[in-house]
This record gives sequence, structure tokens and C-alpha cells, in this order.
Amino acid sequence: MRIALTILGIALCLFLIQGSARFGFSRLLSRYALATNSIPAADEALRLTPSDPEAHRSKATILNRLQASADAAHSLETATTLRFRDDYLWIELANTREELGDTDGALAALDQAVRWAPHYAHTHWQRGNLLLRMRRPQEAFSELRQAATANPSYIPSLVDLAWGISGGNIKTTEAALEVKDDVTRLALIRFLARKGRGREVVDQIRSLSSPLPADKQNEIAGLLFAGKAYREAFDLWRASNNIPSAQLLMNGGFEDPIAFNDNAFGWIIAADQKNRVAIDVSEKLRGARSLQITFDGPWAPGTSPLNQTIVVDYGKTYHLSFAVRTKDLVTGGPPILVVNDANNNQLLGQSENFPTVTTPWQTLNLNFTTLTTSEAVIIRLQRSNCDSSPCPIFGTLWLDEFHIEQTEPTTKR
Repeated sequence: MRIALTILGIALCLFLIQGSARFGFSRLLSRYALATNSIPAADEALRLTPSDPEAHRSKATILNRLQASADAAHSLETATTLRFRDDYLWIELANTREELGDTDGALAALDQAVRWAPHYAHTHWQRGNLLLRMRRPQEAFSELRQAATANPSYIPSLVDLAWGISGGNIKTTEAALEVKDDVTRLALIRFLARKGRGREVVDQIRSLSSPLPADKQNEIAGLLFAGKAYREAFDLWRASNNIPSAQLLMNGGFEDPIAFNDNAFGWIIAADQKNRVAIDVSEKLRGARSLQITFDGPWAPGTSPLNQTIVVDYGKTYHLSFAVRTKDLVTGGPPILVVNDANNNQLLGQSENFPTVTTPWQTLNLNFTTLTTSEAVIIRLQRSNCDSSPCPIFGTLWLDEFHIEQTEPTTKR
């Protein structure tokens, strides 16, 4: 009896070893088949383990790559019968059926995916997108909203889809989103800001259940700035930084810190020019500081180491004054200050050339008139065109006491 049990145990072990070897070799063949798109290798894997859903899935993947979608669908159908609780298998089957034009069959597969993974975002997201392609938007957005509720990382994509379906209509977008919380509304605000829809952003901010903190205000202001909604960006940025409403030009005396390569108001120094620019506390016209710029060779005409964007009224004339001092400035293309429209970069005005000899502080002036479409202008430090190339520049200049005022009455918008 003991000998018989021993023989039976050995036989069972050999059977299990053989089964494990068969299974392992089948998986190895499946991986090889996927790497080489080999149908024969996939078939051999299926011959070894016909009840392994992964072997059927691997063959389906290869068939889809070879654009044999009908055969791929058949393999996936077999795989789902062997592992019917696998939501990803159902999603793959749905995608393959849709590729064949069988949207009803694809929807039936996604119904099963949602059934077996009802609390996961990806199943609802896939089903919602299919319904959207089937032109069933109400059902689609019901699914898409469930996905976004389960996983908030889907919210920005949900906003994008709602905007696209609505044709850019904010009311229709809000209806599709059914905004009920500040997280979704803030995602909508960010989306609208990137689109440069300043007025809609202001309306949405007013609809928030709690005020935006200062860091979020600055973030949205930066997005609006990049979207060229300058007036709304400035209002938001000014409110978050406690800037007086009458002030147009920021930090005209360089008493406050300066940003590098930023999307904001105030003076901006180009990142590649930061080694040339410094705040000087020993040389200034008034106050405690001035801006010092040291030139040591190359400076391509048309590029700007320093700029500031200013919100303006359209069709109005402005007077800009500033103080400049130079020391041993040697160049064939001296620095100038230019004013361009922020939207189309049209030149609106420019100063006279900065002096190239060593000079004490002197005040330069320029006038410019904004376009009928202007919302903002950009003040830039540039240089005049050179008669030769290359055209190096050497020496030092200081800037201080920038002031701007409108010389015509403000137009009410």
C-alpha cells in the first residue's frame, strides 16, 4: 500500500511538472510571438495551453497588428469566455469590434467591462467615449462624469471633450459637465484661461464656492497671460499682489525683485541674459536701486534682455519716460527702447538711441498710440540695426525711473 501511494505521488509530481513546463513554454512562445508578430508561434502556444486566455489574447494582439480584426475578435471572444471577469479583455474586444464597424457589439463588450469593474474609472471612460462616437452625448457624458468622479485625473480631459462637443459654447459645456464642485470648476477655469477666454474665466471664478487663494490666482493669471487675455490676467494678478488699480507700469524704479523668463507682469529678464543684468545699489537716479546691464560682446538685433507687458486702453496715446546712464558704450548698434502691440507685435513707438559716450543720468521720452484692437503693449530694451555683422557691443548702462501716463482720456469699455 505504501509503495502504491509513493508511485501515485511520483506520478502526480511528474504530471504537475509536465503541466508547469507546458504552461511556461507556452508563455515563452506567446512573448516571442508578440515580439516577432509570429502567428505560427502564437498557434503553438495555443496548442500547448488551449485554456490559457493570455495565449488567445496574444494571438489577438498580433492579428490586430496584421489588420486581421475579424480573427482577432474571435480570439478575444474565446479569451473572455475563459476569463470573463477581466475588464481589460472586454475593452480590447470592444476596440476590435468597433474597428470592424460593429459598434453595438463594442458597446455590449463595454457593458461587460463596466459590469465587472463598476467602480473603476477606465471602464466608464471607455464606454463614455464609445457612446460619444455613437452620437449619444447625454449617455456618454453620464459615463464620462462617473469616470471623472472615480478618478479626478480625468477631469481635464472631460472638460476638453465637453468644450469640443459644445463647439466652444460655455453654457453647453457647463451643462455637459454638470459642475457641482470647485475641483471641476477650477479645471474648467484653467482650460478657459489657456484658451484666452478672459471674461468666461472671470465669470467662473465668481461661481466658485470659496475664494481662490493667492497662489491659484497667480497661476490662472499666468495662464491668461499666455493666452493673451491680458486685461483679465492683469486684474487677477493685481488683486493677488495688492497692486493699486491706477498703476500701469510695475517697479519703474527697480526697487522690487525682477523675474527671469516668466509669464507675468513687471520686468522680465530673458533667462540667457541674467549674467549681464544686476540690481545696482550704488548708482541710481532716485530711490535705493537701479538696473545695471553690462555688455561684453554679442547681442543679436531684435532680441531683448529686458521687457515688461503693460495693459492699455485701445486707440489712446501714452507718454513714456525713463532715465538712462551709460559708461564706455562701444557699438555700431546702440540700445533703444521700443513699444510693440502685445497681440501682433506691431511697432508703436521707439526712443532715440541711447548715448554711447560716458554720460550722467538723463531722461529720454517717447510717445506711442495704441491700436483700436490693443489690450496691452510690451516695452522692450533692444538695439538699433548694425551696418556690419557681427556687431558686438561693449560697456555698461543703467536704467531707472520709468513712468507712463495716458495723454488722452480713458475709454470706457
